[in-house]
Parts: sequence; C-alpha cells; structure tokens
Amino acid sequence: MSIEISQVTKTFGDFVALQDVDLSVPTGQLTALLGPSGGGKSTLLRIIAGLDDADSGRVEIEGVDATALPPQKRNVGFVFQHYAAFKHMTVAKNVAFGLEIRKRPKAEIAAKVDEMLELVHLSQFRDRLPSQLSGGQRQRMALARALAIEPTVLLLDEPFGALDAKVRKELRDWLRRLHDEVHVTTVFVTHDQEEALEVADSIVVINQGRIEQIGTPDELYDQPANDFVLGFLGPVTQLGDLRIRPHDIEVSREPRPDGVHGHISRWTRVGFEVRLEVTPTADAPPVQVTVTRAEANVLGLKVGDPVWLRPTVGAQAVGV
Repeated sequence: MSIEISQVTKTFGDFVALQDVDLSVPTGQLTALLGPSGGGKSTLLRIIAGLDDADSGRVEIEGVDATALPPQKRNVGFVFQHYAAFKHMTVAKNVAFGLEIRKRPKAEIAAKVDEMLELVHLSQFRDRLPSQLSGGQRQRMALARALAIEPTVLLLDEPFGALDAKVRKELRDWLRRLHDEVHVTTVFVTHDQEEALEVADSIVVINQGRIEQIGTPDELYDQPANDFVLGFLGPVTQLGDLRIRPHDIEVSREPRPDGVHGHISRWTRVGFEVRLEVTPTADAPPVQVTVTRAEANVLGLKVGDPVWLRPTVGAQAVGV
C-alpha cells in the first residue's frame, strides 16, 4: 500500500473533524475522498500532506512512518483549489520552483520542465505569466509543478472547484488520462459526486469525521452500505416503503397490482430526460421519477395522467 492511515483522530476545539479513521490507498491508484462540506475530507488530506497534525493515530507513506515528518520530507505533491501560483513568475519558472529549491542541476531542471509542460500541453505558454492563462490552464500548470518533483503521492484538494462546469468536465477527462500515463498514487478531495464516479478508481465516502463506505464507483452506486451513501451518490426518492433512485422506477399507464398508484403533478424536460413528480393516491410524499424523453413520448405522459409505479428489475433500494 502507498498510504496507510491508522486510527487518525483530529479535533478543533469541541468539533471532531476525524474520529478513528482507518484507510489504505494502494500504490498507483486514483482515490477520491468524497463527502459533504465539513465532513473531514480536506482535513484528512492535509494530515497526509503534513500540513496538519493528527491528535492521535499514524500516517505511513510507502512503508515509512510519516506521522512526525514535516511536509517537505514526505515527497508529496499538493495542488490547491486556487492554484497558489507565483504571480510574478512565468509558467516555466513556476514549474521549476520545486526543483530549484531542492538544488537540482540546471540541466536536469530544464529537461524536467520541458517534459512536464509537454505532458500538460502548455509548452507554447511557457513564457507567459499565470494571469495570462485561463483557469483550466493555470490548474494544469499547478499539476505540472506538483508532478515535477516526482512525488510519491499526489494530493489534490478540490482541484477543479473554482472552474465553470464545462472546463471542470474537460479537466476531469484530462486528469484521468494523465493519471493513466504517469500512474502516481493520487488522492483528491471533492464534494462533486459525478466527478468522483467518473474519475476515481476507488471512492472513500466521509461524513461527520467517519468513513461511511469504501469501494469502486460501481460498488458504491449499486451497493450502497447505508441510506447516507445511497442519498449522497445520486438523487433518491421514496416509493412506498423504499428509498430508491428516480431512474430505477418503472412507469405504467396500465394498473399494476404491485405498483404505487398516483397522478403526474409535474412534468419537466431537462435535455434528454423527463423528470416527473407523481403524487400518490394514498397519503404519501410525492415520488420523483426520471424517464427518457423517448419513453415519455411513447407512453404519452402529461400532467394529470394516472400512472402506476414500481421498482425496475434489479433496482437498488433501501427500506425506510
């Protein structure tokens, strides 16, 4: 294992940020720490980096006890949400910074800077200042600077959180491809469920200072350990005595003896999806249902129509 976290606890006054956290991160894996704001994920990342000290517990990196090591001796690359670029330095000088303070030979620094800029597709911008780059380009520069020192572990704290949705999606795809090229052990913090599901090899769901579940994106989405994980990894609605995802509900215009009967009270199209709100005939909360536009057209669904709802075959649900 590249990173071993054992019984880590961290408090800030009366607030418990982390409570007896155990975590193993395999070498070469891209792992997401996912959870709500204030859940403890950034605190855990900073403890791995050595930027915060745990109150108790142990941090091991590549077999070395790093619990008491300062950040500069952990061989960790760290990328913040807001880049932390040196504004007066060119892109090339920013990337070279970590190597220069380690007093590497000039020829080695020049070769590594060329390699990193080529890797992140910024060679043509090497002489620009950070202010002359787009947000996505500045974040790629920050990643190049972190990778230039050849870290054992790369830590990313909500690296795309300050970017707009389109650029964020492009950088997610780019980060996945980059990781497949360099294979450095990477841990990134995010509260964006889609980002974690799309990019990570493994997801660690953290809530209120504790780990709720660890697994692959498919395992967490299809086999949630509890109601919190089910709800945090995607939209959830209540159908009878089940908590279920809206797209896992079958809609019928014909009576179903095993179905929940109701009427469509709201019909909203969002791209290729149609989102329905169905008010049950029985005294129960409205049910949110998602179908494709094609399915809605075939069924001729419109506001006021009576429908019957039941879970699709193989749907994942949690009893209320």
